Amino acid sequence: MAVRAAGLDRAARAGTTGGADTGARWRAGWSAPVQRPSSGFEENWAETGFDRQSVRQVVRVTDGGSGARIRLSNRYGAAPLTVDAASLALAGAGAEARPGTLRSLTFDGASSVVVPAGGEVVSDAAELPVEPLSSVTVTVYFAGPTGPATFHAQAYATSFRAPGDRTADAGAEGFTERTHSWYYLSDVEVTGVEVTGEAMTGTEVTGGADVASGTVVAFGDSLTDGFGSTVGADRRYPDALAERLRAAGRSRAVLNAGIGGNLLLNDSPWFGERAPARFDRDVLDKPGVRSVIVLVGLNDIGFSEVDLPTYRPNPLVSVAELTAGYAELVERAHRRGVRVIGGTLLPFKGAEYHTPRAEAKRVALNEWIRTSGVFDAVADFAAALAAPDDAETLDPAYDSGDHKHPNDAGYRVMAGAVPLESL
Repeated sequence: MAVRAAGLDRAARAGTTGGADTGARWRAGWSAPVQRPSSGFEENWAETGFDRQSVRQVVRVTDGGSGARIRLSNRYGAAPLTVDAASLALAGAGAEARPGTLRSLTFDGASSVVVPAGGEVVSDAAELPVEPLSSVTVTVYFAGPTGPATFHAQAYATSFRAPGDRTADAGAEGFTERTHSWYYLSDVEVTGVEVTGEAMTGTEVTGGADVASGTVVAFGDSLTDGFGSTVGADRRYPDALAERLRAAGRSRAVLNAGIGGNLLLNDSPWFGERAPARFDRDVLDKPGVRSVIVLVGLNDIGFSEVDLPTYRPNPLVSVAELTAGYAELVERAHRRGVRVIGGTLLPFKGAEYHTPRAEAKRVALNEWIRTSGVFDAVADFAAALAAPDDAETLDPAYDSGDHKHPNDAGYRVMAGAVPLESL
């Protein structure tokens, strides 16, 4: 059973892997920030984990290539995790894999792997032509009990579970259980020639610093994660931004590093580590990252206005504390040569934690984002989605129903508010 070291260094993440993949240049295709197991707001499998079961997950990559690999994270596992088999395929309908595309995955040449507690593993390359903006399925089998699972709670996508080892099954038989979270899967990376339709372009993407030099990361809370968007339709704002970039002839990977409920200044057992604590892992260490759009802080402002078990910790925070948190992220990104686009906080009058005090903080923070000069550019989401007659209110045409999260149309407007030249 092969074991890949837990502490993958920055160079390995940026390009060259060990073993059979030495020399391959890897680009970001898809990623999701991982969280500690919790019950969340709907039923999921994180706290119970898996035992003699396969989990099949569907994700959409925003860059393509002639080969792909996956990363599995056991960051919040209390014990080593045994992965007994894994496979990758182009996605079909529902839990189906596209016929003829299923590839068994190996880890340093072995079909199984142990992921150290707190660590991660990366698979060997699989020869699989993957188109940009296409979906792949990743199937992982656990022959024994995993214990609670490191996961991403609010995927706004459907994952499937079946008894037994189904990693070699292209069909959907047995995958009768469903959830809206991702488990253990943190990244899909691509390499080699880009694929369009059934043919390859014939141009291999190579080169050290130039590899994936346009990778964009959208970083933040549920407004980035996609709360309120249609499940399984890839209509979050980073999805719409990837489509907009490609339509404009600017082929770049766009990664979604949003976690619903995430805070700028405090860790949360429900909503992940605070933004600065996960910024390197979820943004700066991604392959070829060039720019990041930061949209976080509304929960810091709002949580303190209500007293709910999930909205803790919820101390009162000042605008000065929030701007200092933002400035730290910008400074760290600039040290790594990464541009930072500041996103203004959306209107939220009518939401459960909107108060005059919270609104005053939002207005002041947005003014600082627009005028401080700290950011390389500004995406004025607030102006783009405000109601025409009330700047404190989300435009009803873009409201998913809770007065703070956009619907699919609103997320498209958010993507349109990002200045492409800033990326």
